[in-house]
Amino acid sequence: MEPEPEPPPSSPPPTKPYQFLSSVSSLRVTSEFDSDSRVFFHKLSCKLFDNLAKLKLSFINNAKREITEPQLALSSKYLSIYYDPEEQNAIFQGYYNVGPTWHFKAAIDVKAQQGELAAIAKLADPSYAVEVSSPVPNVSLPKATFRFPIGEFSLEEREEDDIPRLLINGIVKGPILYGVGAARYMDEELKLRYSYKDGTMSFIPSISLPTNRASFAFKRRFSPSDKLSYWYNLDSNYWSVVYKHTYDKDLKFKAGYDSEVRLCWASLWVGDENGKAKTAPMKMKIQFMLQISVSISDKQCLNSGLYLSLSTLSQESDSGSLNQDHFGKSCRTLRKQMTPSSYR
Repeated sequence: MEPEPEPPPSSPPPTKPYQFLSSVSSLRVTSEFDSDSRVFFHKLSCKLFDNLAKLKLSFINNAKREITEPQLALSSKYLSIYYDPEEQNAIFQGYYNVGPTWHFKAAIDVKAQQGELAAIAKLADPSYAVEVSSPVPNVSLPKATFRFPIGEFSLEEREEDDIPRLLINGIVKGPILYGVGAARYMDEELKLRYSYKDGTMSFIPSISLPTNRASFAFKRRFSPSDKLSYWYNLDSNYWSVVYKHTYDKDLKFKAGYDSEVRLCWASLWVGDENGKAKTAPMKMKIQFMLQISVSISDKQCLNSGLYLSLSTLSQESDSGSLNQDHFGKSCRTLRKQMTPSSYR
């Protein structure tokens, strides 16, 4: 009896031409147009490798249809890279955790050859923490920040007129008189703020010392679909008002006026204004805004402009593996924020 012939070896599965795209998810495209300056703003972002990293590209199309101010960012849980092609500069930010108590951060500006190192220690209660950061390679006293449940304060040395000074900044907040009170001290200025909110009304007064600049905001909800917000600055007598009407979750109308710039505006939102596309495979959000400014001199002049924002996004999920705090920041902005005060 002859043995049965062995079956021929199976051919390998065909390679998919777009196999790389299987690791790309949550593609989001946002375009904004300003008719006054005739400028387009474009942003593209997507999550890679099962939400382990996020890639973002932003650029501007000016009136000559030239691409300007491109920004490229790659962010993940432990490493973020921001690149500016025009400046030919890159900023690297790294994060590393040693257990639940110790956290380390590092940032470096390649072009400026400057950076910052920080260590964060959390106590037994997570609401208490101590952060110590220091610029590199400059040698100076580190900045210390102490966090606690009702606020935080920091100690930092700065040089003013070649004289080192110790600065104290901080903020505290807590419940008071059926609302929330907050006191913020920064750059030798104290700002006091109180916020009262109930189901239909909000009242938010604030004052800055020693300048005595005071203002207040008032918000009133007349119905589940109608809301009016008013803000007034007692120091300059400038004021602004905004009316919002919600037809349904995906359709909202807003109109307002700002006395400081003498600007009337109206906008129409089509799509969820603040939400994310978590269930729908594709979702679109459109904002139409009309701005009318009036300037009074020898003659009365009327200027108008149209602002259009279009955002298209695919299914998105809030993954804890992504560092959301750094998304959307350009390389120039990060460079200013990470520059220590010792060489500012």
